[in-house]
Amino acid sequence: MAKQELILLAIDNSAILDLMDRALRAAGYAVVISRDQSSMQRSVQDAIPSLLLVGETFGGKDGFSISTGMLERFPTLPIILFANQDTTDFAKSALKLGLSGYLYPPLKMSDIVDEVQRCLVRARGLGDWLRREVKRTTASLEEKNKISESERSRLETIIANIQDGVIVLDVEQNILMINQAVIEIFNLSGRSVLGMPLKKAIQNADLHALMVRSSEGALKYHEVNFDDGRVFNAQYTPIPKVGSAVTMQDISYLKELDRLKNEFIHTISHDLRSPLTAILGYTELIERTGNLNENQQVFLQRLQGSVQHVTGLVNDLLDLGRLESGFDMRREVVSIENVLKYTLDMFDAQIKSKKINVDVKIELDLKPLRANPIRIRQMMDNLVGNAIKYTPSEGRVGIGLFMQNDQLVLRVEDTGPGIPPDEHSRIFEKFYRASNKPASVEGSGLGLAIVKSIVDSHQGRVWVEANPGGGSVFVVLLPAHE
Repeated sequence: MAKQELILLAIDNSAILDLMDRALRAAGYAVVISRDQSSMQRSVQDAIPSLLLVGETFGGKDGFSISTGMLERFPTLPIILFANQDTTDFAKSALKLGLSGYLYPPLKMSDIVDEVQRCLVRARGLGDWLRREVKRTTASLEEKNKISESERSRLETIIANIQDGVIVLDVEQNILMINQAVIEIFNLSGRSVLGMPLKKAIQNADLHALMVRSSEGALKYHEVNFDDGRVFNAQYTPIPKVGSAVTMQDISYLKELDRLKNEFIHTISHDLRSPLTAILGYTELIERTGNLNENQQVFLQRLQGSVQHVTGLVNDLLDLGRLESGFDMRREVVSIENVLKYTLDMFDAQIKSKKINVDVKIELDLKPLRANPIRIRQMMDNLVGNAIKYTPSEGRVGIGLFMQNDQLVLRVEDTGPGIPPDEHSRIFEKFYRASNKPASVEGSGLGLAIVKSIVDSHQGRVWVEANPGGGSVFVVLLPAHE
């Protein structure tokens, strides 16, 4: 036996209520009569009627308000409004509100049954359409999910066979995907790290430092070192709406080549210093052997200048070799503001000859450094010397010293030609000179390489920025002495 459809009546007019009750029951519908608004709410909640027939007023409340409240809670419930009389405004309001229909006197039993049947048929048609749409949408989502799973499987296969290490992270830095290369790099065999935070899954200080630096954005170079001598270059790339990716390439062989190259340069430089010293000594003795004509004196001065330049280059190479070999272990308490004073005194003649405005700002109560004073002086001489050398006459050089989170910050800015942004990452390489540097300005290309080696040996950081007013800004961070 088919289940009877339930009609809920909420009408104050007893005569009309009785007529509707008899007509609907005679047509085979189940009928529930509500005497007040609370019973109507319970009936709708518990019985879930197929249709609600409500009066123009019910329980002292407007029928339109009651219908609006019902449609907000049950958008698909068919509602017929009974009006005390037929008016155009009433019909417009009912249609505008979204009601299924309305009735008005005089009423016959057939009028009531016909209107209820019409509204129920329309509601069933709307329900069937809605179910078809839900089914179609669900099928589409399932198909898309199958495609996504296929693409994910293909992506995992590609990543798994890449020789470089690849780690894909979500926005919380939990591991979403990891390939076999990373498992071998960090010896993760037999462990499942998917879904784990990276810092918990992989214990490596250099990799953790990379994630700390990730707040700076994409990173192209970050070394990850291992106790067995392996060295990897790690790159960090943000991925919109996913998280980020870390890729790692084995550069151990490149580091070994660099070490051999440095040893070769260091050996050659050491062997060159003795003959250069002898040449310089003999050029000084020539002047004592007898009078020289004007041309001979000019040639001799040029020869001495060239030998001194080469000797300076050799000394820089030897200094760089000692720094990179880790032999520079001398440490003592150093007040960097005193070092800056000696540096400025040394360049005082150049500053005055070029009429450069040197603006020095030193914060009070600077903490001292635990450092090698000779190397800190060398670092300061190179940075300040470069700023003065590249700043044109009557230009400005700014030097600032201040504390930031227990780190001492040195800023040296100039108003020279600056450094092209795409060369910022290479400016600290050995023998590299910016492409826009004037040919008339001499330099070996080792000064900034020495600066970086000194800063690295003191567990600090150094980088270059573009000066908004033109020129460059070099920033050095060094840990203060505890």
